[in-house]
Amino acid sequence: MTVVLNGVDGIRARLGEHLGYSDYITITQEEIDRYAELSGDHQWIHVDPVRAASGPFGTTIAHGMLTLAKTPVLAPTIYRIDGMAMGVHYGYAKIRFPSPVPVGSRIRLGVTLQDCADVSRGVQVTLEFAVEVEGASRPACVAEMLLRYTPHEKD
Repeated sequence: MTVVLNGVDGIRARLGEHLGYSDYITITQEEIDRYAELSGDHQWIHVDPVRAASGPFGTTIAHGMLTLAKTPVLAPTIYRIDGMAMGVHYGYAKIRFPSPVPVGSRIRLGVTLQDCADVSRGVQVTLEFAVEVEGASRPACVAEMLLRYTPHEKD
């Protein structure tokens, strides 16, 4: 069920809360190979299953940035922010990749609402995104995503 945060007051009312988890999706070798083509990152640990079989993970692993790139697909299934005139993705305060995503893994996203700070012409919302690999003890990616919103003008 998608959590709806309505306006600045709705966001601030949920500060510190874990908003939920997405469903799991599977990371395929085809996706990894397509990402390698798009990014130019053809490191063997990602794209050479034969060589990777004798590597540190026993298989190919997803690029960290591919893992992060899956979050815009998963996040809307967890939350949405309504009641704003405009919103933009402002960037990331921090991104870490604590553990690998082996090919064939199932991942899901968990989102925690960390902060809502006043900025020029609106608010900056900080969300912690944690991408988990099913069965793993540590997340594959933890990122502090920054969003900027301009509220509707008050009557």
